[in-house]
Amino acid sequence: MAASASSAINLSIKPSHTSLSWKTHLSSTSALAVSPLSGHRHYPRFVIYAVGDKPTVLVAEKLGEAGVNLLKEFADVDCSYNLTPEELCNKISLCDALIVRSGTKVSREVFESSGGRLKVVGRAGVGIDNVDLAAATEHGCLVVNAPTANTVAAAEHGISLLTAMARNVAQADASVKAGKWLRNKYVGVSLVGKTLAVMGFGKVGSEVARRAKGLGMHVIAHDPYAPADRARAIGVELVSFDKAIASADFISLHMPLTPATNKVLNDETFAKMKKGVRIVNVARGGVIDEDALVRALDAGIVAQLQAALDVFTVEPPKDSKLVQHENVTATPHLGASTMEAQEGVAIEIAEAVVGALNGELAATAVNAPMVPAEVLSELKPFVALAEKLGRLAVQLVAGGSGVKSVKVTYGSARGPDDLDTRLLRAMITKGLIEPISSSFVNLVNADFTAKQRGLRIAEQRSLLNGSPESPLEFIQVQISSVESKFASALSDSGEIRVEGRVKDGIPHLTKVGSFEVDVSLEGSIILCRQVDQPGMIGKVGSILSEGNVNVSFMSVGRVAPRKHAVMAIGVDDQPSNEILKRIGEIPAVEEFVYLKI
Repeated sequence: MAASASSAINLSIKPSHTSLSWKTHLSSTSALAVSPLSGHRHYPRFVIYAVGDKPTVLVAEKLGEAGVNLLKEFADVDCSYNLTPEELCNKISLCDALIVRSGTKVSREVFESSGGRLKVVGRAGVGIDNVDLAAATEHGCLVVNAPTANTVAAAEHGISLLTAMARNVAQADASVKAGKWLRNKYVGVSLVGKTLAVMGFGKVGSEVARRAKGLGMHVIAHDPYAPADRARAIGVELVSFDKAIASADFISLHMPLTPATNKVLNDETFAKMKKGVRIVNVARGGVIDEDALVRALDAGIVAQLQAALDVFTVEPPKDSKLVQHENVTATPHLGASTMEAQEGVAIEIAEAVVGALNGELAATAVNAPMVPAEVLSELKPFVALAEKLGRLAVQLVAGGSGVKSVKVTYGSARGPDDLDTRLLRAMITKGLIEPISSSFVNLVNADFTAKQRGLRIAEQRSLLNGSPESPLEFIQVQISSVESKFASALSDSGEIRVEGRVKDGIPHLTKVGSFEVDVSLEGSIILCRQVDQPGMIGKVGSILSEGNVNVSFMSVGRVAPRKHAVMAIGVDDQPSNEILKRIGEIPAVEEFVYLKI
């Protein structure tokens, strides 16, 4: 190693770095105005306009008047609602941009039918479950959303459901309208002094917490990414997931739907809750196992009127035992349905779409921008490595620890001017944030998203002696000031540290903490710290084999013979809890962790 340098990244979006381009369909007589957009030398872009022509924006679902008027100042606007999938595919080839809400599915067929003309899809709201992001990226289409305008509306609806549930408002109303007067049946509970667990302490969750504090509630929260100082400023204590659900009188869900949160409330978690707990969900239906909730209701695990739900796994729900249950209050996805929020979302998404069509980069972009083929080709294996290292590192953080400071070290023989690390940094940020967040991170919004979450990423270059033919030798990711699920992942100075290299085009994990390993980053990984003794590889391998879990790689790093060692095992299949338990019960195994890649 010849030299190294360190600096903190500037966590602000600079639109001049990259620009989205679109090209209108022109007649042979159209005059052209070509405007160069300033940018980084690797990312030149031009926006091509037909003088006198306007782009066409298809608004496929009801949008606030203020947003439609803003669009009309720039584009020809086609407001066509309730289109069938076939009708949408037929129309889309005539459109440069499409704006939808949650009811229109923008599938791969839509992008294919556009013939390359569709350049922007705007989702008027936060979630983009109804947009095929992979297909959008493949077809060079930018996807933007409107994540901030409906924050207050969603929080207010959460509080509305919480108070209505506590006082049996919906059920009592139905009873009175049916000619009954059952005052004793619908005795409620007071909110003052009760504990509310806010699961997901982002924009909406923190606003719910503020309002609940005003109602005299004791508020705790669980969010692996929430900065402790921001929670303290509101008077909220950050706790582990298990502590939150076990100590809460009320649980309000504000987490995104990700593989990690899918059916996070299930038979097992319901069994850990207090008798009489009440649950509010204005986030995503899929975070609750609805069949398990029905079983919990029927078994009396939670008290009467214990569930108030605005969202469901399938919307609208059909023949749902959950919706019909007497202890459930249900609303039809009204979280963002206020006049003010509707107008705010309309303006926010219209501004994002117009900006994108003008060649500007929106901070609310949720998929990858176009990157020159030669840059992507060279960095492609390292891009995959960067994201996987971020995913591994964040999974090693113990619950309740807020990630604030990350240091990334690039080992390279190239000089600083010959290696653009923005894409690599974006992918590390993506790996760190996406597993536990609803955010979609890419080159466009990585720095913006990190800044929003209070995540400071410092980049350091280790200048190596050797040939600069390869852009990188290694990437190292360190997370400081957090607890680790796997103590052996801590470096001598106390940070979680993982390091990787690309070998034969495939990302490899080569260091965990102070231990040298070598395992392909494909499938998933089990890390075990063990006493270094004969037969350990065979014992662990046999247990996995009995569970029909295929092992792709296995590597052991040790400090010295017969001392401590770390075994890294690459597996193609997810082991059952029973298999993992048996591995942990091997006497020589001191700790282990299963990590999804």
